[in-house]
Amino acid sequence: MSEIIVGIDLGTTNSEIAFVHNGQAKVITEGGDPILPSMVGVTEDGRLLVGRAAKNQWVLAPQRTIKSIKRKMGESVQVPLGNTTYRPPEISALILRALVDRAQREAGITVRKAVITVPAYFNDSQRQATREAGELAGLEVVRILNEPTAAALTYQPAPEACERILVYDFGGGTFDVSIVQTERGVVEVLASKGDTQLGGDDFDEILLNFVAERFLGEHGIDLRSDRVSKARLLRAVEAAKRGLSDHPFARIDEEFIAEKDGVPLHLSMELARSDYEDLIRPLLDRSMDCVNSALMDAELTANDLSRVILVGGSTRTPLIGQLLEARLGQVAHREINPDLCVAMGAAIQGAMIAGQDVGQVLIDITPHSLGIKCYAPMDEHGRSTLHRFAPIIPRNTALPVSRSELFRTVADMQAEVDIEVFQGESNDVRENHRLGVFTVSGLARAPSGNPIVVQFDLTLDGILKVSARERQTGLSKQITIEQALKPISAEDRRSSVARLDEMFANRATNWTESATDNSDNDDDADWDESADDLDDDDLDDSDDDDLGDDTDDADDAEAAATPALPTLVVGPREGQREEVQARALLEKAERLRGKTLDEDRAEFDGLIRKVHVALTDRKWAELGTAMAELSDVLFYLEDA
Repeated sequence: MSEIIVGIDLGTTNSEIAFVHNGQAKVITEGGDPILPSMVGVTEDGRLLVGRAAKNQWVLAPQRTIKSIKRKMGESVQVPLGNTTYRPPEISALILRALVDRAQREAGITVRKAVITVPAYFNDSQRQATREAGELAGLEVVRILNEPTAAALTYQPAPEACERILVYDFGGGTFDVSIVQTERGVVEVLASKGDTQLGGDDFDEILLNFVAERFLGEHGIDLRSDRVSKARLLRAVEAAKRGLSDHPFARIDEEFIAEKDGVPLHLSMELARSDYEDLIRPLLDRSMDCVNSALMDAELTANDLSRVILVGGSTRTPLIGQLLEARLGQVAHREINPDLCVAMGAAIQGAMIAGQDVGQVLIDITPHSLGIKCYAPMDEHGRSTLHRFAPIIPRNTALPVSRSELFRTVADMQAEVDIEVFQGESNDVRENHRLGVFTVSGLARAPSGNPIVVQFDLTLDGILKVSARERQTGLSKQITIEQALKPISAEDRRSSVARLDEMFANRATNWTESATDNSDNDDDADWDESADDLDDDDLDDSDDDDLGDDTDDADDAEAAATPALPTLVVGPREGQREEVQARALLEKAERLRGKTLDEDRAEFDGLIRKVHVALTDRKWAELGTAMAELSDVLFYLEDA
């Protein structure tokens, strides 16, 4: 039996863990509940709480509880918990450890390896922070997988038909939409678009402010000014939001939520679904803009879609289905639990990696363009810039991928060139995300225009290798970008693991109830959780120099002699010709398949699979061989 590789949906609000058992993806439950709230806290005496226990405590002691840490993944911040501060990957590691503990305790399986999902629009820093969290939890992270891609794996397409599926994933803290194509077990992502700061948490915040403003108008007291009252109100509006998914009205009743002149005040009001939908409509319009962009990127229309899939608990909001049906002309599917299908898909991907036959092959894409900073010459208006972004790997490119482009020096006798790597879609690198920089020194003493080839190699795991080579001499240098943040040292990593080990060993033994806190105030707590859960003003932002270009005008003037300049003509990308030929050949094979004899059909389908697999893995030499074998058979079928 092959080793089990679990699938983990590490969500903003909730998390789940699943594995494939007897060919079926199974989400592991505890007490019948498959969901672990993505919350971490400490009791008054310093014991760790994770999941439901932390969520219970948050209502009474929000200052000792952390929620929505996923929204801070990839940032250089410290979040306080008890008397200590932690980095976001460390908090996420505690959630992962609780999931692994659940799997080992409830399912009796040994967990060493995992596929962990992330929003399709997570950038490199956020993906690498997720990978680090897995490693701190003692896991070998064999794949970081896009959430919509994972969801698509749970919906089995018709065995022979080609389907184009739009996956609309609205979770607690992030939103993204992907368009995937499925055919003969192959799942290929055609386009992705999203917003990592849009989710169900924003619905809660809008509803909380709406109720708080009404209470303020009636009683002159702002419930948001007190941490406990605010936490109670947030819990109440979350429950009301869920109720409005199935009913046109929902009540909010919270007794003794405040006090005025010694008189206790109660919150009692009724919410109408129509009012709620009016409040969240601007957020849903943002999501529909992403739907439109994804269709444009995939060069498809709504009529080209075979199916629409809803993922994430927030998609239970009826207005979402109505807007999608109006825009796309078909009813969205939610047959598989939208809270669980991502974890199930990750488990299916894990089973595939482990060598289990689950009948699916996956092609994933990079959700962001990757390129370098270069110098743009003067335009017709006499303007130039040192901050031009030159993409090398465009977004929505299938992975793994290797691309290179030709650039040229702009100064005579230029001795060195800086290669600054960025991720984003803006033509101005200052609006993109800086991943790293390295310098190629000792260039040939040549006139301007000395050609420099810059190559990007991006793996399925999101590891980017960047190399620059001087064509004239072969001089080269490269950098491997495994995480955009400053990597922690081996000693710091060991220290983090030891600290988390100690915390996890000291966790509260009762996982269903949190320790109570009878005090509304905590003198040791100096972090007030806002409606966004983690305010930037309350965090120690110790390193933000990777968020853009911080050079001033003097630096620009000094650097003017050394930037690289892209050529005007770029050759075709690697494998483009082979890919076009392969897809044309596969279309012909599909047309002629009916001419094969029954006894020859299995062998014929095997040749088709060889072409599919070589194309999926982008192994061009193997693809050429497989295409030649298939072409020979098709030659005889055409004459038959």
